[in-house]
Amino acid sequence: MLKLDSIVAGYGRTRILHGVSLHVPKGGLVALLGGNGTGKSTTLKAIAGLVKVQEGQILLEGRDIDPVPAEQRSALGLSLVPQGKEVFAGMSVEENLLMGAYHRRKHRNEIAEDLESVYQRFKRLRERRKVYAGMLSGGERQMLSIGRSLMARPTMLLLDEPSAALAPRVVEEIAEAILSLRELGLTLLLVEQNVGMALDIADYIYVIRGGRIAYERAVGEGVAMEELQEFYLGGKDHD
Repeated sequence: MLKLDSIVAGYGRTRILHGVSLHVPKGGLVALLGGNGTGKSTTLKAIAGLVKVQEGQILLEGRDIDPVPAEQRSALGLSLVPQGKEVFAGMSVEENLLMGAYHRRKHRNEIAEDLESVYQRFKRLRERRKVYAGMLSGGERQMLSIGRSLMARPTMLLLDEPSAALAPRVVEEIAEAILSLRELGLTLLLVEQNVGMALDIADYIYVIRGGRIAYERAVGEGVAMEELQEFYLGGKDHD
């Protein structure tokens, strides 16, 4: 579904990614783990077209998407849930959700169906649908951010640290919600610092350190928390 081949990217003359390669199979849930400043979010932004790729290729279903502008990538089935639970604070919950379907605004019947589907999935959003998004809790804003992305009818969802700054109980809710998205046939790439959450829901993990992939393994292959911590701290090289 998604393949990154030796991606080099950054901001201006500053390189953040130094040859990142990873693969997300169709229908899979892959986690990209790492500490602050390791290149996790930059990787997602490169996929979404928000950061220019200087070298390498990003292939979506075999197509090189580098020439496709960021604003047109949603039409290819790619949707980003950004870090920070970003919402339009001065708009209602329902208005935020409808913004996710803006590029499909002529298909009113489909949009109504998708809105109902989001409300079924996130029942709290239905209860709060007329409330300004700026009045929501952190967990509710994260649900809204995910719901808004679903309104674009993506085939591939990119999630940037959805558990950040949330209480443990809310993290469990978000993890369950992410797992349930697979029922829709979605392919997911999850960027996280929360190792425990990632190991609970992902099929495969990559660890990025210093803009390079330092470790990768299928979750069922005996991944140990202690071993991952060593990679986080920089004590081991690529396996």
